[in-house]
Amino acid sequence: LLLLIPAVYLFFAEFQDFKLGERLLASFFQSTTPRTAGFNSVDLNAMTQAGQVILAILMLIGGSPGGTAGGMKTTTLAVMVANARAVFTRSDEAHVFKRRIPDEAIKNAATIAMMYIVLCVLSALFVSRVEDCTFVEAAFETASAVGTVGLTLGITPGLHTSSKLILSALMFLGRVGGLTII
Repeated sequence: LLLLIPAVYLFFAEFQDFKLGERLLASFFQSTTPRTAGFNSVDLNAMTQAGQVILAILMLIGGSPGGTAGGMKTTTLAVMVANARAVFTRSDEAHVFKRRIPDEAIKNAATIAMMYIVLCVLSALFVSRVEDCTFVEAAFETASAVGTVGLTLGITPGLHTSSKLILSALMFLGRVGGLTII
């Protein structure tokens, strides 16, 4: 779903001027790369703010445990979704594949998700306030830093030292990982 849903959105909303085959490839490539390698095949500045936010969300989610991708991890998101489903269905416990998720795992996942979101948003607020950029541009850069992705809208080289230090700190925290910090 993390590959398919963003790819469908990008296909229909972002790459209208591409030929059909290029549009399909660009959509799938750009839905994959924010969670893994951070490669870029399109002009990210030409995307709408909605598209940039989707990529930032993917960067925050990141890859799966055991890989080199950063972010809060797909398992953290899966636990959060399972817990939300349990709340919505008024179930006493969260389950995935007929296995109960321990309360401690839910608490850890919620804490890690909150940590990544707060780090990204507060840092983006600071950067957008100090720099001459929009909040979405700053959030994209901070999500890329904390997710250790490497994608950029090209504003990082022109940032003040304080903003670069924040991005560097986010890269360090993102590389160490949320569970290690906790």
